[in-house]
Amino acid sequence: MPVCLECGDRIRYGRADKKFCCDECKVRHYNNLAKVSRAYRRKIMNRLSRNYQILEQLVKAGESSVELTDLMSFGFSPDAVTGFHKNRFKSDEYWCFDIKYRMTDSRIYSISKLQNVSLNLQVDMEKSI
Repeated sequence: MPVCLECGDRIRYGRADKKFCCDECKVRHYNNLAKVSRAYRRKIMNRLSRNYQILEQLVKAGESSVELTDLMSFGFSPDAVTGFHKNRFKSDEYWCFDIKYRMTDSRIYSISKLQNVSLNLQVDMEKSI
């Protein structure tokens, strides 16, 4: 007799390849599997949100260059970005949503907020509809 993947009870009726004893066990099993994925996405979004808050404060303060160690002490994660462009001769360019910056091993500089991003997104959305 097959055994339920969620609760371990024996499955006494139904098809020979049945995996769950009831619908509740089936839903619970797949929700538990999805929980790990949701937690990972939440962790990444929290890191991106924290980076955005830090960069946005720098833009508002007029700062265009900051030591990476100083940013990391505030909780900045250099590896959490939403975009990346590798330049051949210049330093690499990174984005955190609508804020772009350049980064070296020890410093972040050229921090700026892109203008009219919401207008571009609205036009793109209208084109896709």
